[in-house]
Amino acid sequence: MKAIVVTDQAEGTAGMKLVERPEPQAAINDVVVQIYASGFVPTELAWPSTWTDRLDRDRTPSIPGHELAGVVTALGYGTTGLSVGQRVFGLSDWSRDGTLAEYVAIEARNLAPLPGDVDFTVGASLPISGLSAWQGLFEHGRLQAGQSVLAHGAAGAVGSMVTQLAREAGAYVIGTGRAADRQKALDFGAQAFVDLDNDVLEDVGGIDLVFDVIGGAIGKRSAGLIRAGGRLVSIVGPSEARPADGLAIDFVVECDRAQLGEIVQRVRDGRLRTNISNIAPLDDAVAAFNATERRPGKQIIRVRP
Repeated sequence: MKAIVVTDQAEGTAGMKLVERPEPQAAINDVVVQIYASGFVPTELAWPSTWTDRLDRDRTPSIPGHELAGVVTALGYGTTGLSVGQRVFGLSDWSRDGTLAEYVAIEARNLAPLPGDVDFTVGASLPISGLSAWQGLFEHGRLQAGQSVLAHGAAGAVGSMVTQLAREAGAYVIGTGRAADRQKALDFGAQAFVDLDNDVLEDVGGIDLVFDVIGGAIGKRSAGLIRAGGRLVSIVGPSEARPADGLAIDFVVECDRAQLGEIVQRVRDGRLRTNISNIAPLDDAVAAFNATERRPGKQIIRVRP
């Protein structure tokens, strides 16, 4: 099968290569999925799990990418709840070969049914962005109707999901980003916008929940805006989670079939829109990931037409 592999962490996306790899086999509780579309997060090339397994053994050349949408082609021993030929989407294990390939072996529990009226490219754009937003807002942020949310990177893949889900939950949402991101953030439902290059962040006043995808100085300044009882949530990569420090809650996104079902139903109902910035075929994936222009939103690889 065709697959994108990486072998040298220092090279980043420039070190990606399209090669031929053996098709994976289904282990116990696994299924094999023929991938139609795959998502990729550039920061995963900095995650230890991309390069080593759970026993810290080198596993390169490894296949990156963890979001997928496709069709089940084989079932491993003991697998229940899915069937051959079923349309699925989900999030593959961080420490195993991923989804920038024609096939992937994945634990069945990491997949959810993909309704027939949802395109594979849309399905592949949902797992990390949608689950990050859902878990950050509702599990870790404990968002309640009437609260205020500061959504950093509101024009990006995660931030746009945060904005929409928070609005649906009855929150007042202030988005942030660059000046060029203003209209896109407002289109996704932000009720106000802060240009981090030109506006004063502190002018937004007290905030109940900060959803931080930026970190650094912006994250520290944001912490100072949180009202009593409020929270700051921040996504971190696998093996990078840190203990909560004061108001900050760092979390690693986890696959959850029920939550994926909630997210995809909102897409079907028109309550939630995806934020796909670019779709490229697998043969052109390396060039797409090394593009020089900034593309806020999700990069999707169309593996099959």
